[in-house]
Amino acid sequence: MAELYDRVTDRTVTAEGPILRTVPDLDEAWWSGLSTAVDLIAEVPTERVAVRQEYLDRAMPHYLGVSLDTTVPAWSTAHGDLHWANLTGPQLTLLDWEGWGIAPAGYDAALLHAYSLLVPETAAEVRHRLGHVLDTPVGRFAELVVITELLQATTRGDHLALEDPLRARLICLLGRVH
Repeated sequence: MAELYDRVTDRTVTAEGPILRTVPDLDEAWWSGLSTAVDLIAEVPTERVAVRQEYLDRAMPHYLGVSLDTTVPAWSTAHGDLHWANLTGPQLTLLDWEGWGIAPAGYDAALLHAYSLLVPETAAEVRHRLGHVLDTPVGRFAELVVITELLQATTRGDHLALEDPLRARLICLLGRVH
């Protein structure tokens, strides 16, 4: 097995970590490229695993605080770590591929949306550009998966700024699931 590396000269959208804290200056071509990339990645066949059903069975009820069906309704391939520090601009490049594999369908879109919640106008843009994935029952389930993971991270002291927005999104999503 070999790994191929290319030198990327564009900067990441955020330099301080995965959470977006200011509106990024990204053009139409960037957003269009992102949507296309997310769709193409989802179609790549693989046996690699990014998210396991067994984890969801344990973690979702615990971190979401509700009893719900944790069975993933659809699986697809995901980058697995799609956040603002793994995206470059002004030319779109997706970085950091070691976690790619099968995940709940919509996982990448849900993860990027969650990491955008501190910047409502960008979160809305992510929803607009990736709504064909997010605004479906499968996409809403992926959001619950991501919220589970990120709420678990807050218990370790990571991504604390996202806790309240994640809980607000959780309430919204649970109102649509039940």
